[in-house]
Amino acid sequence: MQRRTFLLGSAAALLLPLPAVAEANYRATLYKNPQCRCCEGYADYLRKNGFTVDVKPTNDLSEISRKAGVPESLEGCHTMFVEGYPYVIDGHVPVEVVRKLLSEKPAIAGITLPGMPTGSPGMFGKKTEKFVIYAFRNGGADPTVYATI
Repeated sequence: MQRRTFLLGSAAALLLPLPAVAEANYRATLYKNPQCRCCEGYADYLRKNGFTVDVKPTNDLSEISRKAGVPESLEGCHTMFVEGYPYVIDGHVPVEVVRKLLSEKPAIAGITLPGMPTGSPGMFGKKTEKFVIYAFRNGGADPTVYATI
């Protein structure tokens, strides 16, 4: 009887749906300066890593970043929002840090990798230094280091 119970239980387990192992397919909107090519490279990088990205060229990028709460001194060259999440992601932030943000859901407004660091996702060249990604909050609190890669 025990053997029969074991076999029936094993067969039932095979029929149950398997848990999803693939990463979520995040949908994002990336705002960029119309002349900037590296932002297209960043969008392609995200697509290769499972994101669906809608690129929107704009001449109001600094205004979009400002309204999203990105400190002016820490702005990147594009600003991104992921559908269903309250965060702004500014600059060439590596995908593993974006995924960390979306899975941990910290109480912040967003993250940024300031400037256009050589070797960052979407940028040309070889990485020559660690990337420091900052977290910022609404209300003027000082930014903090979110990740260093």
